[in-house]
Amino acid sequence: MGKDVIVACDFENAAKAYDFLDRFTDRKPFVKIGMELFYSEGPEIVRQIKKRGHKIFLDLKLHDIPNTVKKSMAVLSGLDVDICNLHAGGGIPMMEAAIEGLTREDGTRPLLIAVTQLTSTSQETMENDLLIKERMEDVVAHYAMNAKKAGLDGVVCSPLEASKVHATCGKEFLTVTPGVRFADGDKGDQKRVMTPEQARLAGSDYIVVGRPITAAEDPVAAYTRCVEEFVD
Repeated sequence: MGKDVIVACDFENAAKAYDFLDRFTDRKPFVKIGMELFYSEGPEIVRQIKKRGHKIFLDLKLHDIPNTVKKSMAVLSGLDVDICNLHAGGGIPMMEAAIEGLTREDGTRPLLIAVTQLTSTSQETMENDLLIKERMEDVVAHYAMNAKKAGLDGVVCSPLEASKVHATCGKEFLTVTPGVRFADGDKGDQKRVMTPEQARLAGSDYIVVGRPITAAEDPVAAYTRCVEEFVD
């Protein structure tokens, strides 16, 4: 898969998600289904959106003991998603167990990526709340290397760290980057942000964009603008 814009469908129920997706008559955006929508509607929302022809990033951020994550990933492997994720903070054994659980009997599996540090986390928060004193980019790169050692396909990081991750883990190791805002937009609760064009130049492979598209007056136009800045 090449560079793409993933639209975060962070809606409270299926009706609102379908209303949003119905606006797209010419293209089928790659969509992210996160905790809010999944917990509201269950696995059926994944099946229905997949039937509509969308690629899906299932963003549930698993983080638990290795055995629990392995069994959970085995369940998720039955859904026809393209990407799923977990927290790199769970460590290499947990990530290895996730790969084992996610891999189907025929050897296929969705792409699996690890969340390094949330884009809402600042250096100050990381130091004071998590007692991690190293620089953010070094922490992200270290977590990325752990994910690579575990056999994962890439990581979730902010676009500010994408180039460092590629330098550490190689160009083929995927960087999926939230924290993308238009130059004339509101940052919201994101701390480490770039524009779509800046993210492209920084080496992001995928950008995840939510409110700048979903809350726009014209979501299709906002999505098109994002694709033009990042992909085209």
